[in-house]
Amino acid sequence: MTAMPSISAFFPAYNDGGTIASMVISAVQTLRELTDDYEVIVVHNGSTDYTPEVLAELQRLYPTELRVIDYPHPLGYGGALRVGFAACAKELVFYTDGDAQYDPRELALLCAALGPDVDLVNGYKTGRSDPLHRIIIGRLYHRTVKTLFGLRLRDVDCDFRLIRRGVFDKISLRSSSGVICVELMKKVQDAGFTVAQVPVHHYHRAYGGSQFFNVPRIYRSLRGLLGLWWELVALRRLGRAPADTAAPASLGLPETSKAPKNP
Repeated sequence: MTAMPSISAFFPAYNDGGTIASMVISAVQTLRELTDDYEVIVVHNGSTDYTPEVLAELQRLYPTELRVIDYPHPLGYGGALRVGFAACAKELVFYTDGDAQYDPRELALLCAALGPDVDLVNGYKTGRSDPLHRIIIGRLYHRTVKTLFGLRLRDVDCDFRLIRRGVFDKISLRSSSGVICVELMKKVQDAGFTVAQVPVHHYHRAYGGSQFFNVPRIYRSLRGLLGLWWELVALRRLGRAPADTAAPASLGLPETSKAPKNP
């Protein structure tokens, strides 16, 4: 049996004091079973609850396995992901959200689908455990971005992914809001990387609430999505698209933004 490559697992955490401990503990336990070489990273994204205290205790419990990257002010969801991607040092990069709506133990399912010809394994929700209005908006969003960007994915907005680190040598990410999910998958697809898709479970939010549902944030996300479409679709059709060369600085030094994740 071929040994599993080294793995970096990271979580963006914003007001996830009630869930981030279970995420880190589950990740450490799962990684120990999958590989001898791993790290867990939490990008602390300007929380106003007791997330910092929980992370401090987790660092005492896992002094060699856990690294916390602390930002006192919110970076935006995309900003936190860019920091996390830049910080990961292992051969494979796994990430999911810190709100426990996905189960880190299902990382094993992604690893099982990572054949030698696969560059990224994307989860897709078997069912969405959210209020009805979020389910409806999420489906509309999914269909809209699939059509606008020509994405060949079952679930654009499932943030449960395992990515070969080398992918980031070929693509760069710039978004600070939740549209980074669309940017990532569009650039992965356009670069010709091979994507496998695996069903994963989605759970009810047990702590906190979504940061998305207010008018200013929805407006900023829609504006960001249109800007991304102009850059990645319209300009390319016109033959004027800028080269997408990977740059560590653009991954790791996001501008401060309070734009949250999309639905």
